[in-house]
Amino acid sequence: MMLSGWGQFPKHEATEVAPRTEEAIKERVALGKAIPRGNGRAYGDSAVSSTNTINMRHFDRMISFDETTGQLVAETGVLAADIIAAFLPRGWFLSVTPGTKFVTLGGLIAADVHGKNHHVVGGFGNFVDWIDIMGADGQVMRCDRSTNAETFAWTIGGMGLTGVILRAGIRLLRVESGWIRQTTIPTKNLEDTMDAFERSNGATYSVAWIDCLSRGARQGRSLLILGEHAGLADLDNKRAEKPFDTRSKRSLSVPFHLPSVLMNGATVRAFNSLYYWNGCRNAGESLVDWDSYFYPLDAILDWNRIYGKRGFAQFQCVLPLDASRAGMAVLLREVARAGAGSFLAVLKRLGPQDSRISFPMEGYTLALDFPVKPRTLKLMKTLDAITIDHGGRFYLAKDSRMQADTLRLSDDRIDGFTQMRSSNAYNTAFQSEQAKRLKI
Repeated sequence: MMLSGWGQFPKHEATEVAPRTEEAIKERVALGKAIPRGNGRAYGDSAVSSTNTINMRHFDRMISFDETTGQLVAETGVLAADIIAAFLPRGWFLSVTPGTKFVTLGGLIAADVHGKNHHVVGGFGNFVDWIDIMGADGQVMRCDRSTNAETFAWTIGGMGLTGVILRAGIRLLRVESGWIRQTTIPTKNLEDTMDAFERSNGATYSVAWIDCLSRGARQGRSLLILGEHAGLADLDNKRAEKPFDTRSKRSLSVPFHLPSVLMNGATVRAFNSLYYWNGCRNAGESLVDWDSYFYPLDAILDWNRIYGKRGFAQFQCVLPLDASRAGMAVLLREVARAGAGSFLAVLKRLGPQDSRISFPMEGYTLALDFPVKPRTLKLMKTLDAITIDHGGRFYLAKDSRMQADTLRLSDDRIDGFTQMRSSNAYNTAFQSEQAKRLKI
């Protein structure tokens, strides 16, 4: 079958199986070059093996929950959406969440995802208490920060390349309602945007949509969106009676691949102007439901089809704090000059993180989606070079086309990761198409 990530690029002819027992997983691992796959929401080929993709969809049980500590024990094929559906009505939410709820627990751990609150609490791995992982020998071991600590550390953010995570104990966040107190702050340009981020560093959640095609004095104009979990005191009487009843919304759907010609500089520029104008019109404070705040794109099923049959690629980098202002300005200038803007352009402030192989560092991360075309792939290589020049690195969960030398120039931890994989025979047992491409 043909397999790809959410970006539908690249596509690989691949073998995929969906075992129902641990013994069946062990048999697949013994064949070598295996990679676990969750819901396929990594953008590129990090969850694809041409010969041995192990789909974890049958390992989707929630096993136990401790109401005192908030610890959930679950199999790693469970979706974030399932966790929210089961526990938000009981007053618990994910401590860290990416921009989609259609990702598995295994994917959350393997990518060590970061959310809109990284500057406050760090990545998802900070809330993983332990994992059960099947290694290259087919044996399952319990790992945490004191037992089998090396394997635990390399697995958080290790993109499935240290084994098959079967179960995990994670800590959820206690909340009083399903509502978010949202504040929208329009900014005039990149400098104004980053100043607003720094002034708002005490907000629990912060993210900016950024106009990547504006130029001159308006370059980097944005809508900074802050958020706090609403308490009962923040709700009116009607909402306070049923604080978790936020009424599920009807999802829209993109039924087919749109013509790629629709994604061009003119249409993106028009969309960006309208979106910014609408954000300015609705600036200030409002009360929104959790789904609208954290997962706006999930309301459009199969939105990846917007980019056409050739798919799309995402560029996501993080620049260190002291180089972020200068580096982001150069990146945005290059995107605007190329006229290949992205209407899904996101800027976030990340906090400190000391981890073996995870993506975040203290600074700013920029994410841009581009339709797959020769000129946009060329542009992304230019953006790679700018990132490296400013001491930045790249997010493997979003990568679909980077080359091995680019990765090593951006991240001096890769050689240590590769050596660890070799010394534990992980390199022969576990291999994705991304790992093959990046020589890790």
